[in-house]
Order: sequence, then C-alpha cells, then structure tokens
Amino acid sequence: MKIDITSLDGVAAGSIDLDDSIFGLTPREDLIARMVRYQLAKRRAGTHAVKNRAEIARTGKKLYKQKGTGSARHGSARVPQFRGGGRAFGPVVRSHAHDLPKKVRALALKHALSAKAQEGGIIVWADAKAVDAKTKGLKASFAKLGLTSALIIDGAEPEANFSLAARNIPQIDVLPVQGINVYDILRRQKLVLTKAAIDALEARFK
Repeated sequence: MKIDITSLDGVAAGSIDLDDSIFGLTPREDLIARMVRYQLAKRRAGTHAVKNRAEIARTGKKLYKQKGTGSARHGSARVPQFRGGGRAFGPVVRSHAHDLPKKVRALALKHALSAKAQEGGIIVWADAKAVDAKTKGLKASFAKLGLTSALIIDGAEPEANFSLAARNIPQIDVLPVQGINVYDILRRQKLVLTKAAIDALEARFK
C-alpha cells in the first residue's frame, strides 16, 4: 500500500510503501473488540468496596428470644435486613484484569492499523517537530491541516517542543511508538505516523 508523506505544513515530501501484513489486512472486529475490552478492564482501579456483616460495628447479640414474640426470628443486628446492617454480595476490592495471549494482542494491533488505513484515516509525516513549545502556533497548523481529533505516533522519543505544544490541545494525543495501542487508535479520527514510527512498527512485527 502506497501513501503520501507530508510535513506539518502540509507540503508533500514523497511517498512510502506500507507493509500489507500490518496495514493491509481485512479488519476483524472481534479481535479489536477483545483488545479494547482487555485494555479497559486492565486500567480499572477495582477499589470499590462495601462493608459486609462482619465489618459492621454493632452488637451481634440476638435481638430477642426465638419464640413467643410473634415477630420474625432474628439473630444479629448486623445482618443486611436491617438499616445500617452489612451489605449482602457487595463489591469487593479486586483486579478486573484478565489474560489475553500476546499473539492475539499483536494481531489486534495490526487489525486496528489496517482498519484505520482502510477508512483513509492514516496520515504519514516525515517528522513531528516544533520550532518552540507554543500551543498557539501548533494549533494553527493543525487547523490548516483539518486535524481536530488525532493520535500522533513518533519514534522512540517524541520531540520535546512538539509534545509540550500539543499536550494542551483537546483530542490530540502524542505517544512514542512503544505506546501505540488499539483503544487510542480507535478513539481518534486520524492516526498520524511519522516515518520513524513506521520503520519501528515494521521492525517490531517482523
């Protein structure tokens, strides 16, 4: 798959052949959905908790005698039936993460990249650099290019001025190539890859 290379100013800078084994697959929605579920489950804090009957500070003495009162047979006042009692089957502190094979995760990333390429959502830049760390100038450049929602992937280390200038622009994310992930690819309209990012991705999947 051949795609044009442009600059931040919108100037053409040649073209590049994208590897069909990464960007030319027929997207499988089931793989992508599994990966998104895996990512979102893994980042949940799991710190929700309630007090069960063992944690309630209240007497455990039997309320009244078992028979002869005409009332229901009750024991402890800490049980869930009473106001202020413990919660039955409430949430506990736990991890929501689940396993997903490494090969499935790698394949899901390929399919997410292929899906974005298929819909014409990939832009390739020669590099991602800014003269100074000024948000105003970078925002104006994005407006000229029509970038309102984009994930920008650079090489091993994004350029410092560019990262600082872009971090305060809504719906614009800048990540190193190691941080590329399925969820962030899907949540933005455009995926911007630098030439260094493409080289790193192709080396990673070979």
